[in-house]
Amino acid sequence: MVEVTALVTDRYELTMLRAALADGTAERRCVFEVFARRLPAGRRFGLVAGQSRVVEALQGFVFTDDDLAFLRSTGVVDRDTLAWLGRYRFDGDVDGYADGEVHVPGSPLLTLRSPFAVGVLLETVVLSILNHDCAVAAAAARMVVAAEDRPLIEMGSRRTHEAAAVDAARAAHIAGFASTSNLAAGARHGVPTAGTSAHAFTLVHDDERSAFASQVAALGVGTTLLVDTYDIAEGIRTAVEVAGPGLGAIRIDSGDLAVHARFARRLLDDLGATGTRVVVSGDLDEHGIARLSGAPVDALGVGTSVVTGSGAPSAGLVYKLVEVDGRPVAKRSSGKATHGGAHQVVRRHRASGVATEEVLSTVDVPAQDGDGAPSVPLLRAGERTEQCAAAVDLGQARGRSADRLRRLPWDALSLTPGEPAFPTTYRGEA
Repeated sequence: MVEVTALVTDRYELTMLRAALADGTAERRCVFEVFARRLPAGRRFGLVAGQSRVVEALQGFVFTDDDLAFLRSTGVVDRDTLAWLGRYRFDGDVDGYADGEVHVPGSPLLTLRSPFAVGVLLETVVLSILNHDCAVAAAAARMVVAAEDRPLIEMGSRRTHEAAAVDAARAAHIAGFASTSNLAAGARHGVPTAGTSAHAFTLVHDDERSAFASQVAALGVGTTLLVDTYDIAEGIRTAVEVAGPGLGAIRIDSGDLAVHARFARRLLDDLGATGTRVVVSGDLDEHGIARLSGAPVDALGVGTSVVTGSGAPSAGLVYKLVEVDGRPVAKRSSGKATHGGAHQVVRRHRASGVATEEVLSTVDVPAQDGDGAPSVPLLRAGERTEQCAAAVDLGQARGRSADRLRRLPWDALSLTPGEPAFPTTYRGEA
């Protein structure tokens, strides 16, 4: 079911609409673009997620009778504007970067063409979705790179808003996380789910052995036993005694994870549990994951840092008017300047497939070998295009993300601060 989102709107969008309807500018043909002027501090690339939600939000953006009654009772708009809002349906055109695509400063993640009145109402809902999902995806992508092909489990539901948790799980999965602890994300988005027990399950039993025996009886020897409630060494020994050497995995959730993982691997091997995996969790971020490089860790659980963007909870995206009736318009204000005109996008690559440049142009750009087009049609006259399904499909987005990360220059994958992965070039502007 598409959620009705019309009141996820800042008041100034409706007051601008009221004035535009009165002065005749409401029907001027406009182009709005969503982009980041700069990436969050220390980041070298961004990753797109949330386009599926944007498409749903735009198609579900209607003002219900209750919405209109609220606006009437609070005096936000006048009678003529209320009547216009009652008829509102988004019928514009939208192009966008597909979910799982990499972006850099200036990249137009979304390009929306409509009359001013139609497009101006959508700034808040579009930005609220993309700034959240893209921030999570970018942080998750850095963690995926740091994990060096080891699976990651998203476990952050308890560290964010309950609705945000579901969409954060999808964004992290696009970036390469293997699974999530959030069942709603599994039901709504099809993200694989994972999870066995918390320390409370051990504590509710009279001793650790009883807890392990209960879990194995319920879930089988392939389960993951949490061994750090009391003493890790004793926990591991008890786990193997209860489940046998075929125990699926142990999880360590505290302490010096690298030290504990090495100790656990040696002890498991000594006990004959050579196939038992070591899973670690506990306040990990991309830097903590990188410090586990070379440690005998088979999988990692990440919570707070991924669902909060690991220090960058917003992708820093803005929604700006760039063209009116075919004429480029641009802000010149210091620190917030924009580039006028609706931009065609070409991404240049070396023969090896490595991305080298993002070309944004208001004129045709001669094609070169290796050119790509990250932006695809999503909506035409408010309806989904054939390309939209592939652009927002979770499985395809996940594969796209893996491909685009492989195409980044090697230094763009560093966790240290640096320049964007590749430069943005503007062409054809006055």
